[in-house]
Amino acid sequence: MSSEDIAVIGAGSYGTCLAVLFGNAGHRVSLWCRGAETARAIDAARQNTAYLPGHKLPPSVRVTSDLAEAVRGRRFVLGVTPSHCIREVLGRAAAALDPDAIVINASKGLEDGTLHSIDAVYRDILPARIAARATYLSGPTFAGELAAGMPAAIVLAGRDRETCAAAQQALSHLHFRIYTTDDVIGVLIGGALKNVIAIGAGISDGVDGVGLGSNSRVMLITRGLAEITRIGVALGAHAQTFAGLSGMGDLVLTCSGDASRNRRVGLALGRGRSMSEILGEMTQVAEGVKTAKVAKQLADKLGVTAPITEAMYEIMHAGKPVREAIHALLTRPPRSERD
Repeated sequence: MSSEDIAVIGAGSYGTCLAVLFGNAGHRVSLWCRGAETARAIDAARQNTAYLPGHKLPPSVRVTSDLAEAVRGRRFVLGVTPSHCIREVLGRAAAALDPDAIVINASKGLEDGTLHSIDAVYRDILPARIAARATYLSGPTFAGELAAGMPAAIVLAGRDRETCAAAQQALSHLHFRIYTTDDVIGVLIGGALKNVIAIGAGISDGVDGVGLGSNSRVMLITRGLAEITRIGVALGAHAQTFAGLSGMGDLVLTCSGDASRNRRVGLALGRGRSMSEILGEMTQVAEGVKTAKVAKQLADKLGVTAPITEAMYEIMHAGKPVREAIHALLTRPPRSERD
């Protein structure tokens, strides 16, 4: 495998873990973070003690707060900021991108206000050729496990076969298997909406401090997947995509893994904590909180039934009591499983 020049834009836990992963694979990596002081601290410690402690940055990883410098001349540019920062950060980086750069999105979410998926945001902010060749990385991967070198598989979606194949070939290695697909919207919708369902699974496991049991969690996962699929298909995605790594795979991990920030938000809600308390204590973004609002609006616009998403919106954004929302879900009229 040849060594590549890679920029990772965003030094949260996942961006840092990708920098570690690709640096350990022999690539030359620039890791961008906000603030010169933060960049100097990470570089001096050779680890991100705030978001990924215990995982040293390889010597080939250079930390910078200069966005243009981070992306200039890089063949692969990975966007790993919170979804609400994409338009601002990648928009600023756009002018410095190499014309042949392959931009790889690793963020998950939908844009508030526009209801855009990330590929639509890219079309707005990136040069047309770069946006057309952009790819989208999503799947069941926790940062700590990736950085530790534990095996994982993920999906890379793109409409340009050549760039997908190039990124797959360059970035895959022994412990990081990349599969490809042309279903961009399916991969993006699966990655965004699973965070909403994961909050619901956390609520179920946290109710009254004891939870509602394994049956309830699995009910939420499977019926959640059904409504994610309905929304995705209404947007033009392939139903089969949601049975794969970026659909069921990512959903199960995020709903059941203790490292899931969205699941932890749900656990706290189920135990009676308020949203203001939960968000006030968080140092990282739980994408499902914002996404619940956008997903509810999107489902309404599409005319798609999404009761779990609606319940999560009502709990987090309309102040509906958890027990009342659960009762409303359980007393819905019976229906066919295929509906």
